[in-house]
Amino acid sequence: MNAGAQQAQHAILWFVHADTRIPADADTLIQQALHQRHWGRFAVRLSGAHPLLRVVEWFMNQRSRWSGIATGDQGLFMTRRAFDTVGGFPDIPLMEDIAISRALKQQVGRPACLRARLITSSRRWEQRGIVRTILLMWRLRLAYFFGADPADLARRYQ
Repeated sequence: MNAGAQQAQHAILWFVHADTRIPADADTLIQQALHQRHWGRFAVRLSGAHPLLRVVEWFMNQRSRWSGIATGDQGLFMTRRAFDTVGGFPDIPLMEDIAISRALKQQVGRPACLRARLITSSRRWEQRGIVRTILLMWRLRLAYFFGADPADLARRYQ
């Protein structure tokens, strides 16, 4: 992501996963949001049809709105100035989205939380089991919060 940001030649950076579909007006929504804030994220919708996925995405979006911390599934966007202010993404193999969100929140303010939704693949959730994936994600986040090495967390995530 840092390498991509180095190559980018514009004042706005948007980091979106390859398995994510974006709204047709995403560029306009980002520009409007960045008139008010220095960074932000979209709401997320998981692609699968299982009803439990609706619950997961609701909690993801609410958690992010409440905490001001966003994940990569939510399509982080920011001004180049905000990105440079926090030194870009930390060079860690997992939780880099959480880390940059924390830094952005501390140094440039809370994110714009767009209600427009990105549709992110639910493949991993469905293959590994929805409840099992929820528990894994929360264990990893909690361990990270308490100072666990992101490299160890990345191994557990695999």
